[in-house]
Amino acid sequence: MTLDSLLGQDWQGVVERLGGAKALASSARATKAFVWGRKISSAVALLRLVLAYCLGERGLRLTAAWAAATQLADISNPGLLYRVQQCADWLGLLIGHLLTATAPRQSQGRLIRIVDATTVLKAGRAAKRQNGLWRVHAAFELPSERFGHLELTDEHGGERLDRIGVIKGEIRIGDAGYMQPDGIAEVLARGGDVVVRSGWRNGRWLDEHGKPVSMINMLQEAKAGLLDVPIWVGRKKAEPLALRLVAVRKPEAATAEARRRARLQASKSGYQVSRETLEAAEWVILITSLRAADYSTADILALYRLRWRVELAFKRLKSLIGLRSPPGSDPRSAKVFILAHLLVAVLLEPWVDVLEDSPRWAHAA
Repeated sequence: MTLDSLLGQDWQGVVERLGGAKALASSARATKAFVWGRKISSAVALLRLVLAYCLGERGLRLTAAWAAATQLADISNPGLLYRVQQCADWLGLLIGHLLTATAPRQSQGRLIRIVDATTVLKAGRAAKRQNGLWRVHAAFELPSERFGHLELTDEHGGERLDRIGVIKGEIRIGDAGYMQPDGIAEVLARGGDVVVRSGWRNGRWLDEHGKPVSMINMLQEAKAGLLDVPIWVGRKKAEPLALRLVAVRKPEAATAEARRRARLQASKSGYQVSRETLEAAEWVILITSLRAADYSTADILALYRLRWRVELAFKRLKSLIGLRSPPGSDPRSAKVFILAHLLVAVLLEPWVDVLEDSPRWAHAA
């Protein structure tokens, strides 16, 4: 299956995977994407038309001409744009149903969910001046190697560890941007565990008595380039979190690159990089709720190394699926444009091994 075949010989299969014509008609009417069949005969035809516009290179005028030539619909350019703008809620609903239908079952191992976000720029000069963007929040699940959650927001929708609902028993993995004590607490309260990267200043570090401790001092005292100790993370309005600190010293080349980036960022921001920052650049620092009795230091490090799988999944979105900045600045049609690409990404995931030859998750650690 390819992007082109989705709208051609494989179209009927796409309709069936989305629940069939009756289910599409019901969801389209419920979200007011399809109210009556005057210019477009059915919800199935509307979906095909919207995907053809969003995924193709024709633009409004040529998409309308293609629809007329194929007897799909006889609709004007403004009429097509209006119909596209009404479809955001519908496409979001279809994505949710499709993800739910393909959710992996927990069996012998625990479900691993890697949370991350990717962005595409908004169109228009005003949006660029204001750093306007669309942010796709995702949970990438292992061992199925499939997106289990996709959510679209604008630049005001921040990355939060607890943005995505928790599946009891899951292990949630996030980079340093998700080192959020209250978010960690919420995931733990819902029955999940976490492995999150951290910077040396990303938390209020405490000992078992609630007294502040120095992350730099702990790293300096670590032997053999490894550290695995209990740690407490303070919170503003609640009791500290009892967690576990796991750290490993980086190879020399990685340390040199981390220090180069730290100096470059300091230079751009007009300040001098601190000694502590340069020392911490030698380390990968992880915070986890997983017990040492169940997961060794090596296990925690291996779990975090799996995070690169979501980076590869985002690469597929932007290259193989063609996710890019929407062609217009109107947020109604821009949102539909991105959601159409996400819908196709989920549809194509069962065939992803044909599209790329990366190692499977079992070999990634």
